[in-house]
Amino acid sequence: MFGPVKVPSLGKSMYYVSFIDDFSRNTWIYFLKKKSEVFDRFKEFKALVENQTEKKIKVLRTDNGGEFCSKEFEEFCKKCGIARQKTTPYTPQQNGVAERMKKTLMERARSMLNGVELGQEFWVEAVDTACYLVNRSPSSALEDKTPQEVWTGKKPFLSHLRVFGCDAYVHVLKEKQTKLDSKSEKCIFIGYKDGLEGYKLWNPVTRKVVYSRDVVFREVKDVIKHKVQPKESVKIEFELNEEESDSCSRGGIRR
Repeated sequence: MFGPVKVPSLGKSMYYVSFIDDFSRNTWIYFLKKKSEVFDRFKEFKALVENQTEKKIKVLRTDNGGEFCSKEFEEFCKKCGIARQKTTPYTPQQNGVAERMKKTLMERARSMLNGVELGQEFWVEAVDTACYLVNRSPSSALEDKTPQEVWTGKKPFLSHLRVFGCDAYVHVLKEKQTKLDSKSEKCIFIGYKDGLEGYKLWNPVTRKVVYSRDVVFREVKDVIKHKVQPKESVKIEFELNEEESDSCSRGGIRR
C-alpha cells in the first residue's frame, strides 16, 4: 500500500495497492481514491488470477495496516481458506519482495516524470507504466526470465513499447475532419492499457486522455545545433593630434 500522495492523479487517485506473486514476481497494481477500497480491489484481483490459472490463492502476506486487517477482510480470507501472514510492526523486511517492488516502482516513476514535461498529477500513469515494464523485464531472481514469462509460460511481446512522455501524433478519423483540419493531433504518450490494443495518450489542448492504436511516435526529439561563428576582428583607429603623435613616436606617455 502506498499513499496518500500530495498531488491527486488525473482520476483523483491518492493511493495504490500492489499484489505480487512470490514465485513469478509478476505484479498487479490498483489505484485508489480511499484506503477503504483495498478490500474490493483484493476480491477483484483474486477473481482475476484464480480464473487465469485455475488455482487458488493459498497465502496472503501483508503488513498490519487497517486496510488489510478489517473484520470483513479477515472473514473473507477464512471463508476462502486463505492463510494470513502479517509482518510485525516496523519490520518491512519481513515482506521484502513486496517492499522492494514498491521502492522500484516509485523510483522509476519519479525518474520518468522528471525526464519529461509532465506534472505530478501524472504519477498514476508513470507508476502504471513502470509496473508494466517491470513485468516485461528480465530479473536476476528468475534467472533472467521476465515475470510475465514465468507467470504465463510465454515470452512477452515487446515491439510495441515506446518512450514514456514522447510526442505522439494521433490520426483523426475522416468523420471528425473538415477539409481544412489537420489529419493528426499532437499528444503525449503516457502508457498502456491492459486488454486494449492501443496506447494511452494525453491531449494537452483538450486536456483529455485519448486511447488510439493509429499513432506515429516521435521518440527522439531534434537537437538544434547552433553554429558558433568566429568573432570578427574589430579595427579601432585613434586620431592623434600633432603633439600626441610626436610624443608617441619618442616612446613617451603624455598625461
